[in-house]
Amino acid sequence: MNGFLLALRSSFGFLSTIPVGITMEGLDEFFKRTYLHLVVGIVLGLIMGAVAYLLVNYLPISIAAVLVIAFVYYITGLNHLDGMADLGDGLTAHGSVEKKLKALKDMSLGIGGVAYASLVIVAFYATLVALHEQSSILSSSSADIARIFFFAMFVSEISAMQSMLTIAAFGKSIHEGLGSILVNNTTVPKYLIGFVIGIVACVAMSFYLGFGIVGIIPFIAAILATFILLNISNRHFGGVNGDVIGASNEVGRIIALITMTLILMYGGIVWTL
Repeated sequence: MNGFLLALRSSFGFLSTIPVGITMEGLDEFFKRTYLHLVVGIVLGLIMGAVAYLLVNYLPISIAAVLVIAFVYYITGLNHLDGMADLGDGLTAHGSVEKKLKALKDMSLGIGGVAYASLVIVAFYATLVALHEQSSILSSSSADIARIFFFAMFVSEISAMQSMLTIAAFGKSIHEGLGSILVNNTTVPKYLIGFVIGIVACVAMSFYLGFGIVGIIPFIAAILATFILLNISNRHFGGVNGDVIGASNEVGRIIALITMTLILMYGGIVWTL
């Protein structure tokens, strides 16, 4: 198997629970091509979008939202949510940078981690419900509402992957590990390749579904939010690690979904349903 195909297979093994197999050689090839995060994001976004489309079309939103969230974590694993929990422990620790770093890297879960992880899940659920509410105001057609959910899940997963690349490209590693390998290998050119892939995918899907260029807005919003997270991490820890990279995935997804909801709420006219 050539290097690119091995890297592509390994990217799915690293970033999802899809059983494609993963080896150290494959990881090495993947880390040479970190822009493949966006390829994984596109595929996972299509799968998540299709699942959301079906669930929202045939189930009450309260039940559909829970099942969408469950599926997202089923197919992506809990590593990123675990990163958010570890980040929460680190940010809520009192004292010096050293004490915060110790809490960040501690294997045990503290109240800060519980609070941050819980907040992510609650925000995920609340945003899906709000997205449904605003979609229902815009259109009474269940098919149109489901189509918006497909699009929202597609764009939000791509945004989540670009958020991780943003942390990796512009962050400074604070200790050795998979996070530092990702940081060291994500150069600005690789970041820009991922950025272009993400923009093209979001805009192409926007036009295909008849939504204009709406998809670019949540994508950019997620990146901007990630820079805020990067600044917070630099102030508290002096840099980033794998936990911060994982947390950025959760932040990027939620911010993208919130942005989609706000677009519907304040600029629904741009949606040509």
